[in-house]
Amino acid sequence: MKRIIAALAGVAVVLGACTQRSGETADATTPAHTTLAHPEWSRNAVIYEVNTRQYTPEGTFKAFAGQLPRLKELGVDILWFMPIHPISELNRKGELGSYYAVRDYKGVNPEFGTLDDFRAVVDSAHAAGMKVIIDWVPNHTGCDNAWVSEHPEYYQLNEEGKMYGPFDWTDVYQLDYSKPETRAAMIDAMGYWLREANIDGFRCDVAGRVPVDFWNDARTAFDSIAGRPVFMLAEATEPELVEHAFDMDYNWPMKDLFSEIAYTSGQYTYGDGTRTFPRKTAADIDSLLQLQAKQYPADSYMMNMITNHDLNSWEGTEFERLGNLQAAFAVLSYTLPGMPLIYTGQETGLNRAIEFFVKDEAPEWEPRNQYFGFYQKLNALKHSRPELAAGEKGGAVEMLPTASTDVIAFTRATGGSGTFTAANLGSAPAPLFAEGQAPVLEGSTDIFTGEDAILPDTLAPGQYIVATFNAAK
Repeated sequence: MKRIIAALAGVAVVLGACTQRSGETADATTPAHTTLAHPEWSRNAVIYEVNTRQYTPEGTFKAFAGQLPRLKELGVDILWFMPIHPISELNRKGELGSYYAVRDYKGVNPEFGTLDDFRAVVDSAHAAGMKVIIDWVPNHTGCDNAWVSEHPEYYQLNEEGKMYGPFDWTDVYQLDYSKPETRAAMIDAMGYWLREANIDGFRCDVAGRVPVDFWNDARTAFDSIAGRPVFMLAEATEPELVEHAFDMDYNWPMKDLFSEIAYTSGQYTYGDGTRTFPRKTAADIDSLLQLQAKQYPADSYMMNMITNHDLNSWEGTEFERLGNLQAAFAVLSYTLPGMPLIYTGQETGLNRAIEFFVKDEAPEWEPRNQYFGFYQKLNALKHSRPELAAGEKGGAVEMLPTASTDVIAFTRATGGSGTFTAANLGSAPAPLFAEGQAPVLEGSTDIFTGEDAILPDTLAPGQYIVATFNAAK
């Protein structure tokens, strides 16, 4: 075992003559800088997805409010509420229907409570230092939304002259954004929640199916209505969305790569065993980071995740998809560039799919277990380390050459601080660094033990290390 004791030269990790800064590129095709003024509170934030229906036995805003002190202690910053609107009854899926079949954009789902109940949650969250965004469904409405009868011109029609839903979504109808009146009505409906509930922004469902120019106009309108920069999350992985409209989009490519690495390592167990993935290793993470640096405008954010409502309900829990690498990938979701997501129950180690169309049993929030402490420490790390800030204010990823393609090791440093991360994402014990190639870090502390960080010669499968250090200026 080797204690990390030596100093850094500047903010780069010195490995003989080799220093690699992941994502740096002089490629002239690199997109320009985003035009957005991100809310400063978003830089080192952790986002938390709230499934109101399934969060408590009552499934109400009032019941959820009782969990705010626990979430504050956990260290989350942005509460993303899955859609809070009334759910359409026509063509409803399941007993209670999908949150994403909206009946009234300016209404509140009565199973959750009232508008005043939601306002009270927003006020309480704000008092606790948290922000609130709501899930918005702009691409389509439920089949009995008031717009269907009052404004049929807002909708697209098929060859038979009938409203229709995209894909196999039989409980919704597709909106038509070629119509200025559709655009104006949608901006008005979204603005209602900024004015009436004092929310801080939106997570926008299937944002990539709505024209980019609509989003660019909408973002300008929302900032004006709120009198401050709102926070916008796109359920999409399209760089043009984060140029002028969205602060952050989904890092689906990294999520997919996590699953592919776990599959290669024999840890993917979801389904009947017939699904296959490309064979990938930890070494492919750096390649993806470099590709994304070329694709995305400077200072844009991507949301990192090991689970969310769609993954949990339809693609397997993080344990089924990632196996014994689950914790290591969670660590990477915090220490790689971007913003980490926690989904309802993730902080308890919930190892089952949450029902989507019916009322399910709520997670057991107490007593708190090792998962709560694990995420609490990662949240504290994200909050306290400037090098882990999202966007260009965070430190660049400095990839370190490891002794195995199954092992990833990197630092991020800025100013006077840095974070070192290493993990074995393979199926067997693997050496960390080749002889003489271990990094030299000053004053390093293991974030999980609070003790001086120790570099083992070998990492077991799924083993990870996160250490903070002082970088010479």
